[in-house]
Amino acid sequence: MEENYSQKIRQVGDKIWAASRNELYVAMRYLDVALSSLTYVMTDGTETFGTDGKCLYYDGEYLMNLFEADRIRINRGYLHLLFHCIYRHPFKEGTREKRIWNLSCDVAVEALLDENPKRQYRIVVSGIRRTLYQKLKAESKVLTAEGIYRYFQRHPQDPVQLMVYEREFCVDDHHFWYREDDRQPNLPQMMNQRWKDISERMQTEMETMQKGIGQDEEGLLESVRAENRERYDYREFLRKFAVMREEVQVDLDSFDYIFYTYGLSMYGNMPFIEPQESKDVKKIEEFVIAIDTSISCSRELICAFLGQTYEILKNSESFHRKINLHIIQCDDQIREDHVITKSDEMLDYIDQFEIRHSGGTDFRPVFAYVEELIEAHQFTQLKGLIYFTDGCGIYPKKKPDYDVAFVFMQEEYTDVGVPAWAIKLVLEPEQLVEEAGEKSCLQADSRERMERKTI
Repeated sequence: MEENYSQKIRQVGDKIWAASRNELYVAMRYLDVALSSLTYVMTDGTETFGTDGKCLYYDGEYLMNLFEADRIRINRGYLHLLFHCIYRHPFKEGTREKRIWNLSCDVAVEALLDENPKRQYRIVVSGIRRTLYQKLKAESKVLTAEGIYRYFQRHPQDPVQLMVYEREFCVDDHHFWYREDDRQPNLPQMMNQRWKDISERMQTEMETMQKGIGQDEEGLLESVRAENRERYDYREFLRKFAVMREEVQVDLDSFDYIFYTYGLSMYGNMPFIEPQESKDVKKIEEFVIAIDTSISCSRELICAFLGQTYEILKNSESFHRKINLHIIQCDDQIREDHVITKSDEMLDYIDQFEIRHSGGTDFRPVFAYVEELIEAHQFTQLKGLIYFTDGCGIYPKKKPDYDVAFVFMQEEYTDVGVPAWAIKLVLEPEQLVEEAGEKSCLQADSRERMERKTI
């Protein structure tokens, strides 16, 4: 008898989710693949509903009660689960505080749904939501889970306020995301790739039918584009500006070990072939970093960017011992040109860094200034210029003789007008300062430098 009752609840539950899926499909056809990607599973493992990227798990009685009370909440809950997967929230590993990360993911999804309302899932936006959205947008242009998490880290909330936010934004059960240690995501990389493919297909379909989508959905499209942008390793990216140079060092790859050992075996200490005493290596020697110091760029992000660059400068396998690095501060004109000749000089520069700005952003003066330096023979083989900016400015029309890369922070990202000949790199702040490891390294170097000065 009890088994038959459970079977009936399961059948009703599956029908409720199927009806919700069909209703959302009519309103948002670009979600067709996503809406068909979750298998419905009734379980006692949750009191509400949740997903692991493969199945939609739900409690049968909770779903039926919610259906009787407010069908809109079911549609919204379905979308909430889907956008967690589309933005790959369940698959993102890290050493984040679990409670704050879960809340950040929920706020990011709910903000997206509130900003792109449709009658199928529209709710009344409460004062709590509006107030938090205003605070978040004052610090970040795009509301991502990572950006919201950083906001909560910078502005710790008391336990009562956290509970208020959780009651307001938490919709689903996130325990399906995690391993037994309750900290790291539980889901395989293959599932992550599957939802990445779904997200990219969704973006393509939205772009194809862009004229047919509503104005409210433009924000959704931009959000999906931002999530699907390629992420790069900044270390590997900087190596694009390396040049070949000959260095004095034993080249163990330049001789044949067979003849070498044969000579030793025949004559004792007389190898047939000696290794070369120099070798060609590809290292970074000259480049320019231009820093957009207009009002919109913060000192915190600029120092993080320079700090990560310093970590690469320290690596003797990537940089020549003597370098020629120009760090140019600029907004609508050149404010400062600081020359770095040794990697250790970067620490002093970061410690004493001050933003020098007064106006908006115009990228052209930097390129004109670099051309003057080249004509004055300040560079012998300039490989490239890296421009750290928020993207809001006037770009040059002509491509220079060296490579140019515009580096944007994801939370401050605006790339309208970037020339086709320029490299475009979008970073997340976590990519610049890799948590405690590199921070402690910088602090240790700073202490060592201070001790040397004291002595």
